[in-house]
Amino acid sequence: MKRALISVSDKEGSDVFARQLKDLGYEIISTGGTAVFLEKAGIPVVPVEDVTKFPECLDGRVKTLHPLIFGSILGRRDLPDHVEQMKKFDMQAIDIIAVNLYPFLDTICQPDKSKQDCIEQIDIGGPSMLRAAAKNYQDVTVICDPADYERVISQLKEKGDTDKSLRYELALKVFEHTAAYDSVIAEWLRAQADPDEPALATGKNFTSSYVHIAKLRYGENPQQAADYYSSAITVPGSLTGAEQLGGKELSYNNIADTDAAMALLREFDQPCVVAVKHANPCGVGLGDHLAEAWDKAYASDPVSIFGGIIATNRKVEADVARKMNAIFLEVVVAPDFSEEAVQILSQKPNLRLLKLRDILAGRSERKLKDILGGLLVQDEDAGDDENWQIPTRTKPDDAQREDLLFAMKVVKHVKSNAIVLVKNKATVGIGAGQMNRVQSAKIAIAQAGEKAVGSVLGSDAFFPFPDTVEEAFNAGVAAIIQPGGSLKDSESVAFCDAHDLPMVMTGVRHFRH
Repeated sequence: MKRALISVSDKEGSDVFARQLKDLGYEIISTGGTAVFLEKAGIPVVPVEDVTKFPECLDGRVKTLHPLIFGSILGRRDLPDHVEQMKKFDMQAIDIIAVNLYPFLDTICQPDKSKQDCIEQIDIGGPSMLRAAAKNYQDVTVICDPADYERVISQLKEKGDTDKSLRYELALKVFEHTAAYDSVIAEWLRAQADPDEPALATGKNFTSSYVHIAKLRYGENPQQAADYYSSAITVPGSLTGAEQLGGKELSYNNIADTDAAMALLREFDQPCVVAVKHANPCGVGLGDHLAEAWDKAYASDPVSIFGGIIATNRKVEADVARKMNAIFLEVVVAPDFSEEAVQILSQKPNLRLLKLRDILAGRSERKLKDILGGLLVQDEDAGDDENWQIPTRTKPDDAQREDLLFAMKVVKHVKSNAIVLVKNKATVGIGAGQMNRVQSAKIAIAQAGEKAVGSVLGSDAFFPFPDTVEEAFNAGVAAIIQPGGSLKDSESVAFCDAHDLPMVMTGVRHFRH
């Protein structure tokens, strides 16, 4: 008689599956709550302790961890020596393993659960059985997902057994599943640990788990396939938690650009509007209310904002919605929308409206960048620009100080080399992604036009030569902020002193590649 072991936390469909196996002549072995569930459904089972001759113990922590279970799973039927040993030790082959794991992720997401409650939901026997069965997929069919019950039953009815191709597929699924499960545990344990513990400062291995959200239409370009994943452990304020109120499905570029807009938005507490195009901000404005912030962001670059991504840190009301509706936009993300605002913006059926109440809730602690055959991991750029030095004789006034700090908050979200011109808490010119700094300055100045007069200039890195400072002065820039640290800083300072131009040095670089 063939045997199947069923031990599941998610019992949906397991009674139907077990009954079908029983009808096909399988003996069902089961554990704890699963055995009770199946017996109540009228399906006879063999309790696991009848196989092991050892009772479940330690509050159920030890049930299946026994040679008579694992030998019955791991023994290779094609090796005479294995077959002989299985007979010697009375290890009766188990042909099907259907196991899903303790709901650890669901438990840690419940605020009323203690740390010990969560630890008790770390499954040990389940992953061990799954891995053992997956290792021996030539002989054992392993199921970790209830969605696969019907596929297995279908082949058993049709062929009398599962084919090797299905067993291989299910084995691969198991190892992906257990790897993700363990990654969530590792991530949670690290988050729970004392941050001052030296042993936790660095690790030889990097693990993180993600859950598939959607298959995207394509990636950056139509010829590129793409998928969308969420961190398995919910991250407050992340785009994956947004509620879509209207519009088409999000594209790969929509998601990347909206995330970039939200990262910059989190720099500000005052009502703010951020416009992003191709991962770079094209307009940022602060105001006493959202309408003023919108006007400033729009005026920064009325051309580039067309087809852009908008992020706000205040509820979008009808007045702002009308302004937004006057141009073509791809995405608007905000903590909330009034009913009238939704009606107005929904007049354009393709505009994606995203509601994310906790849009300012958190900052990314780590930035990941994949490279061929590897991964780069770094902290988010949280450098403090307020510890500045002023090497020039002329000092910035209070209004300029506010604009200088605003400029540096923006510039660290602009692709390097980055130059930002700011006036009255609004960007007026942005130069991004150039191979030399003076070219970025020329682009920002050209974009600003007459608005460059009286503006302040922020740079993400030092000036290797005083040419950028000269360009800024000639355009009418009234103050400059930059990290400093160039061998030729003295030349830039000397030029500023000769022209009564205040310049601040922060000592903090903000490259973004």
